[in-house]
Amino acid sequence: MKIGYKRVSTLDQNLARQDLGKIDKSFEEKISGKSSADRPALIAMIEFAREGDEVLVHSIDRLARDLRDLQQIIQELNDKQVTVRFLSEGLSFSSDQDDAFAKLQLQMMGAFAEFERNIIRKRQAEGIAKAKRRGVYKGRQSSIDADAIKQRVAGGQGAIAIAKELGISRASVYRILKAEKAEA
Repeated sequence: MKIGYKRVSTLDQNLARQDLGKIDKSFEEKISGKSSADRPALIAMIEFAREGDEVLVHSIDRLARDLRDLQQIIQELNDKQVTVRFLSEGLSFSSDQDDAFAKLQLQMMGAFAEFERNIIRKRQAEGIAKAKRRGVYKGRQSSIDADAIKQRVAGGQGAIAIAKELGISRASVYRILKAEKAEA
């Protein structure tokens, strides 16, 4: 079975440029490639893939932006006897293949993808710092209703019950309560 995996980093980006040709099943997501652990479509694709399948990815940086993640994902698929093929780079990896040159290319391209991600993060941090100096950057607005937490605490509810009721983590509840104490 030919399985496709497509990824873009943001919701406003388009997956259309990642043409994989004829595939039997596709997994797509619009999420950062910084960590493989937080990517539901990637996890689902890895779980779905079976022995003899081939996973097609447009380019190495679409699969991972971290060299260790990239190697781990390919190894996990190869351990399941699944071939991984990168169309843009013309590289293919399978459990029965031991191509030292292909591995070197993968490591170099993976390192470049990781380097590019680090440069993007650095530029973003510089832009935020400049915007803060100009007074235009306010940061991300909290999506947690601090007043709702405070009311529930005043009503005698514990952090675990509050977190469960509001659909947030206990750590978020504790962070809001700690900030409240610091302000008092």
